[in-house]
Formats: sequence, structure tokens, C-alpha cells
Amino acid sequence: MITIYHNPRCSKSREALALAEQYSSEHQLKLEVVDYQKTPLTLAQLKTLHKQLGGPVSAMVRDNEAEYAELNLAQADDATLLQALASHPKLLQRPVVTYQERSVIARPPQLFNDLMDT
Repeated sequence: MITIYHNPRCSKSREALALAEQYSSEHQLKLEVVDYQKTPLTLAQLKTLHKQLGGPVSAMVRDNEAEYAELNLAQADDATLLQALASHPKLLQRPVVTYQERSVIARPPQLFNDLMDT
């Protein structure tokens, strides 16, 4: 199953969703689309996602959102960033695609193809 954490208002997220829909149809895979702003990820889910993504937690955070500055997250540690993501889902980078316990921030959307090719 492919899961995409999606923001329908984001053009990059819509592009990645189109790629995921096409791939899932061609390969007969189930596709789960999660509007993470309507259904925020729990702290446990965010920790799992971080493991699957690899890299620093800060890479998961949209640092151009007003909440980022308001919450003073520039020097925050991983635990603080994860809690901020759980409390303020708007801060999550998008789109995030998960397949077979691996994830990628599909920005640009073509990174989706890299995930599916490995």
C-alpha cells in the first residue's frame, strides 16, 4: 500500500498525488490519501515517519510558516520539533509518501519515482 500525506491546496502535493494514483493503478496497489491537516499525525506516527525518512527532524518542518517563527523553532531540538508537528500539522513538509516502510518528502514530486524505483 502507498500512503500519501497530502494537502489538497498545495500544487506539489497534487502533482505527487497524481503520480501516486497513476502508479497505484498501474501496479494494482492500494492508495491511502491522508489530508494531514484534517487528520493530524500523532506523535508516535511522526516518530515512525521520521525513522522512515531518515535525516534530521528539521527536514520535516516547513520553516516558512508563521507558526515556525511564532513557536521559536529555529533552534529547537528534535523532541520539540516533533511535538510542534503534532500540535501544528500545517508545519509538516508536504507531500510525504510512504511505501514499504520507507518514506520520502516528494518535493519535487518526481522524488516519488525514486521511492518507487528502490
